[in-house]
Amino acid sequence: MSPAPHPEHGAAELCSAGTTLYERALRDGRLPVEAADEAPCLVDFGLLHPAVDDPGRLEPVAPATALHRLLRATAERIADERRREERLTESFAPLMRIDDRPARPADSASIRLLSGTERINRAITETMAAASRESLCVQPPVRRVSHERAEAAEAIAMVRDQDLLDRGGRIRTLYQHTHRHLPLAHARYEQLDGDVEARSLDEVTDRLVVIDRTVAYVPANPDGTLALEVRHPALVSYFVTTFERFWRLATPMYPTAVQQPSPGGITARQRAIAGLLVEGHTDSVIADRLGMNVRTARVHIAKLAATLGSESRAQLGYLIGRSGILDPEPREP
Repeated sequence: MSPAPHPEHGAAELCSAGTTLYERALRDGRLPVEAADEAPCLVDFGLLHPAVDDPGRLEPVAPATALHRLLRATAERIADERRREERLTESFAPLMRIDDRPARPADSASIRLLSGTERINRAITETMAAASRESLCVQPPVRRVSHERAEAAEAIAMVRDQDLLDRGGRIRTLYQHTHRHLPLAHARYEQLDGDVEARSLDEVTDRLVVIDRTVAYVPANPDGTLALEVRHPALVSYFVTTFERFWRLATPMYPTAVQQPSPGGITARQRAIAGLLVEGHTDSVIADRLGMNVRTARVHIAKLAATLGSESRAQLGYLIGRSGILDPEPREP
């Protein structure tokens, strides 16, 4: 079995294997060359070197000598960076004289990248604290996090939401239909006092938070550890329009839940699955799109097949098209 790859690190973050081996070399005086295989960083950083009289053995460099050499290298890098700063300043000085526009504060930038869930939540909380009108939110299925982190995040969200409601603001939230059956989702709204509503759809976009129609927050990477804080009026207006169109199509969930229609014994959830089936999606993709696990998706598919009398996947697609369940519902005159 090949050894595990050695972690990348700098001399200031010497790994435990390197520290242990260096201490052993200082005590024993010399080590066989093979010993460095478990901590090649010692050779890379110049803490071990081949013995002059025996290239098959490694000798440790005195710690004081190694420290002095590493500090000197660090000082040279710092000096290089300072020289680079001077060159950048000289290059941009004439350009700055041409551009006489006043510099904008960093907080007023139209788009800002936020890194880390704590920083993202803190930015949302700070913006909510200055809000007075409304919060619009699209909330897709929550990614798995520790119970403690989930409880802490929810506690912060409850406080900032109630503070906005106390100031006369309103809250509108869009979920996927799977949230309609979660007691915790209903319990959160029953604890809030004020103008708050929730609706649900088969599918929603990635997370979106729009505050007072002036600031929006959208994810900037798949795992949600990066987010964009958007203050550009055109972009924020686009997000609001998108939210409002989804809102009109959504089914009320709170404070008054509306039962989703099931004409012909086909539920709204099964109709959504049918639409994805005829598009050729796999069970796992369907489950992910609709915010459920694969097992639940397969149960719905089996019920849909039983209702339509299908005996195979291919036949199910044919029967879905023939049944007319995906036909647009007639609009009232």
